[in-house]
Amino acid sequence: MEAREAPASPQPMPPALSALVEGCRWHRDLVGEAGAGVYRLSAPDGADLYLKHGHGEVAEAVTDEMVRLRWARGRLPVPGVRHFTATEDAAWLLTDAMPGITAYQALEADPDGAPALVDALAAILRTLHAIPTEACPFDAGHRVRLGQARVRIDAGLVETDEFDDARAGWTATQLWDAMHALLPLAPDAVVTHGDFSLDNILVQDGRVTGLIDLGRMGVADRWQDLAILCNCLDEFEGALADRLLASYGIADDPAKHDFHLMLDECF
Repeated sequence: MEAREAPASPQPMPPALSALVEGCRWHRDLVGEAGAGVYRLSAPDGADLYLKHGHGEVAEAVTDEMVRLRWARGRLPVPGVRHFTATEDAAWLLTDAMPGITAYQALEADPDGAPALVDALAAILRTLHAIPTEACPFDAGHRVRLGQARVRIDAGLVETDEFDDARAGWTATQLWDAMHALLPLAPDAVVTHGDFSLDNILVQDGRVTGLIDLGRMGVADRWQDLAILCNCLDEFEGALADRLLASYGIADDPAKHDFHLMLDECF
């Protein structure tokens, strides 16, 4: 099993933030591809905090996450924001730790418990998608994200060598053309997480205890979340994705499923 974190040295930060984490032991998170530096900070009293830091576009993403966390607090099980600081080119976000382990870790540790865990994931997804869209100020629809994807493609930021097996060997242009070949798609807007992967869901004792990495949260098609989670579950067992859809209460939609997986390849 690959290590998920490694010991790290304290990082440079603004004085006000430095004072809040004085005496903490640092561990760098090794999971994820968001580009930010993510650290677990163990305080002398035994409590854990998480620090996310980035520059440039990554700083913008860290800021986006802070805004969404504050909006989602009280609506969903998300970390509390302890401190946020931004400069012209950098941002630091300090949050509380949430109880539990990631859903990925839970599936690895207890394969026999997978069906019940999948049902719990479907339940929290229904809760998320039931939030009234008019209450959410963030637009994460596919038109917005296609515009962001185009910018990344033109800048050469899309990592084609990291594409899923179904698109192995494709160019970014092929991906772009394949996405557009599936448009238009009938709208089905809900409040989405945006990156509803197994590593962004925390669980404990068979229930979901936390949702993290909310920087892409916003109103979008429900398949934005369903496609990513189904794809993650396929890494373990194909039948788990079928169970997720049945428990959530929806039939597969191959066009939307494929479109949102391709869209996710751009980020």
